[in-house]
Amino acid sequence: MLRIYSWLSWHIWRNCYSSYITSLSKVASLTRTPVGRTRICAPRAIRARTNFSLALCLFLPFSLQTCSKSSSAPNENTRAQSSPQTSPTASLSIAADASSIAFDGERAFAHVKKMVDIGPRVAGSKELERTRKYIISELRSYGLQVSTDEFRIKTPVGERRMVNITAELPGETSDVIMLASHYDTKLYKEFGFVGANDGGSSTGALLEMARVLTASKQRPRFTRWFVFFDGEEALCKNWDDCGTPTAPDNTYGSRRFVAQLVDRNELKRLRAMILLDMIGYKKLELGRDPMSTRWLVDIIWQTAREMKYEAYFVDREEGVGGDDHEPFLRAGVDAVDLIQLNTYPHWHTAEDTLDKISPRSLQIVGEVVLASLPRIEGRLLSRRAGA
Repeated sequence: MLRIYSWLSWHIWRNCYSSYITSLSKVASLTRTPVGRTRICAPRAIRARTNFSLALCLFLPFSLQTCSKSSSAPNENTRAQSSPQTSPTASLSIAADASSIAFDGERAFAHVKKMVDIGPRVAGSKELERTRKYIISELRSYGLQVSTDEFRIKTPVGERRMVNITAELPGETSDVIMLASHYDTKLYKEFGFVGANDGGSSTGALLEMARVLTASKQRPRFTRWFVFFDGEEALCKNWDDCGTPTAPDNTYGSRRFVAQLVDRNELKRLRAMILLDMIGYKKLELGRDPMSTRWLVDIIWQTAREMKYEAYFVDREEGVGGDDHEPFLRAGVDAVDLIQLNTYPHWHTAEDTLDKISPRSLQIVGEVVLASLPRIEGRLLSRRAGA
């Protein structure tokens, strides 16, 4: 029966289409431009008949095919048995929902500019206090509940006041996916280090992600935490110059955050952590951090390939040596670090300035991370179902 309908549809369409072309040729012959390019200026009646012919050609075969599909459609039980089983992570829809708000690289760049204009933002400084107020104000303007965790800690340069910022977007469950960045800059006495890429780019992108996800009308399955760490940078010249293995001179805010989760018996809520750090260079090229959780890296890089961004998420190692995701990994939390360290020539120099940052790079990273979240949720859900 399906073959008969298909054959009949094809012949109706071919005959109608031939009639339509003939009518169109007559219409076209009424008026031509000097160079011979057709311009339709026929009387309204002729145009109406022509358009009706086209509509008829399109409608009849479609209606026949619809009937044939309806008559031959399997019932729900048959479909369930014949269709292949698809895991939650098997496919990814890159297209945004109609109700979604798109990530805006220019908005993210404006946040970076605001922070650079404030100046060096060293832990415990007045400049970082101004930056913190700006971040909190932005998050609250999106409608998010914001909390801060202030702590004082001894460092190689004396006691410092540090403050972590957390904004929460409730999901359908209490399980959490964290998106994070550090918002401080490294201490330098020789020059003013404004950290446009190192601290600025990731914070600007994270603010924009928070805006986009909060504006979405679709409630996420997992709760989202947007976390801004204080005190990621070492206060001595180099990462390992000072401190001890149990009390390093770096990652003060992230280590504090993990300790707080443990104290509150909430560590098990945190299912995955995505860290952004140095992701705005105009010559963007992110490698795979070997310390990061492999499945998270694979999902993000696969997403980038599907979005045609493989030139920016490249298949090479990006040796980091330590970052704010490390305390989470040590605590058993799956985590990934997105960072361009080895191919960023202005790292920890006076040249880490706004002109090195591209809104396009921020856009690419923002789009890839946001598009990866549903697949990450799917992987976590399938893991729970199989437990």
